[in-house]
Amino acid sequence: MTKIYETQDKPKKAFLVSIIKGDADDESGIKELQGLCETLELDIITHEKIRVREKSPKFGMGSGKALELSQKAKELKADLMVFNFNPNPSQQRNWEELSGIPVVDRQEIIIRIFADRATTKEAELQVKLAELTYFLPRLTHKYIDLSRQRGGRYGTKGAGETKLETDRRKIEKRITLLEKEIEQIRKQRQTQRRQRERGGIPVCAIVGYTNSGKSSLLNALTGANVLAEDKLFATLDAVTRRFQPAAGVSVLLTDTVGFIRSLPHSLIKAFRSTLEEAALADILIHIIDASDPNIEINYETTLSVLRELGAKDIPMITLLNKIDRLSIINNEKLTINNEEIAVRNEEFDGRDVGSLEGLLIRFPGSIAVSVKNNIGLNILKERIALFVKKMNRV
Repeated sequence: MTKIYETQDKPKKAFLVSIIKGDADDESGIKELQGLCETLELDIITHEKIRVREKSPKFGMGSGKALELSQKAKELKADLMVFNFNPNPSQQRNWEELSGIPVVDRQEIIIRIFADRATTKEAELQVKLAELTYFLPRLTHKYIDLSRQRGGRYGTKGAGETKLETDRRKIEKRITLLEKEIEQIRKQRQTQRRQRERGGIPVCAIVGYTNSGKSSLLNALTGANVLAEDKLFATLDAVTRRFQPAAGVSVLLTDTVGFIRSLPHSLIKAFRSTLEEAALADILIHIIDASDPNIEINYETTLSVLRELGAKDIPMITLLNKIDRLSIINNEKLTINNEEIAVRNEEFDGRDVGSLEGLLIRFPGSIAVSVKNNIGLNILKERIALFVKKMNRV
């Protein structure tokens, strides 16, 4: 009998380059780029943070600085360079010619993560469409397999104009076919929604920044077995389960894809049918990672995406999740939501994540919860039931 042994390639060595401007939003974006690369299991060998005094159309920065960074990447034997800015296709080719290795931006990293996470047919179709749309103007882009699970799909070797034009036509045809398939799925979703509306069961959509605890909340409330990992974009598909927050009250609870700053437009377009679950819900449950130092930015990002989806006027319940990771003022325990909560009076993972009291003032009317420790979920159930009764749906 022939035995097949699975082998795992070594992580790709990534040379990160971030342009800094000095504001808090930019600094958190730089940290987020590193988190995205770690999610993709890249080996970060260094992270260069530079200030650009001179911009050139060829590299997006001075030619001298571009040469310096490229030489350093070669010295460190990097497999690829990752930028926190988005070079246009021409600049990307110039960088790759200068450095001799693939150059990717934040958008491509996110797309690769989505490709690695896609498990259902719908998610795979949506990610494939986003990939093709992104790579169409970048056919001469040096390909590197950034996924440790899947093989490469759409790179070319730039074998000449005729080959490029042939590839372009094939990709454009494939994009058209994928758009038709996804539109068919969208129509099926619309049919399912109409059936739910006829049944009179209100829909609660769980929304929030990626890795804030959405899937964990769905699992805790409904007993679902949705994948919940401490990673970015662990869930890409909208999963719906029936849930009874109180006697005689039923809702459909839907988990949605996580939001992130500057989500690539190709992904927003591809995941339109999934994101519509939030826009067409009766109630939104906005879950926030209270232990994240960038809580304000993440909160505003989610609200911005909801506005883009036309969901800003839907009734919303705000949850401050992961409160077990927070510090408190002058107390070892705190009573919140009529429950005594043990909270760390220290920094979490070396970061000053602030106090729970301060966050409750910043987000008035929010519910402090720890999904992991089943804290505050009874208050959430009461709040959902109250919303449903106000809608005269029971």
